[in-house]
Amino acid sequence: MIHTLISCWNEWDASLLARFSESRRRRGIDLFMYWVSRSADGHIYPLVGLLMIALDVPHAAAFAGCMTLAFVFELPLYKILKNTVRRDRPFEVIVGVTKRIEPPDRFSFPSGHTAGAFVVAALVASFYPSLILPAYLWASSVGVSRVYNAVHFPSDVLVGMLLGLGSAWLAMAILM
Repeated sequence: MIHTLISCWNEWDASLLARFSESRRRRGIDLFMYWVSRSADGHIYPLVGLLMIALDVPHAAAFAGCMTLAFVFELPLYKILKNTVRRDRPFEVIVGVTKRIEPPDRFSFPSGHTAGAFVVAALVASFYPSLILPAYLWASSVGVSRVYNAVHFPSDVLVGMLLGLGSAWLAMAILM
């Protein structure tokens, strides 16, 4: 039963990813997806918090504190999952799928870029409700870009989203 469920899940993942991969390469879309993906590189987040504090953005210190704590939860869980599951990346296991960007590490599950983006989106939505729509659109775009760039399966992105949201909510529950 479990084997059948996993098999069905893998087929769904591969089928959905193949649809992205079949799309014709367009320089503009490829470039956009590259930069959306890069906007969620982990080293950017501390800079955002520091910049907010330096610009004296309302609630910046509390936002930065929650973001720090959320990443204290998210990063170890992400590493444990990544190194326990050890799922190969789509371009390594699906014939005809080629990566559009270079992944930062060896394994696919879960998407750390998506997890980080959803940490930030959840915190932005909580601290700055008028930015809820752009925050979640950006985080969702990061997830889509990871599948489009063939470095993650859709389920990697889904679990990354849940990991990011859960980490942000836990940090806010503790600090607020």
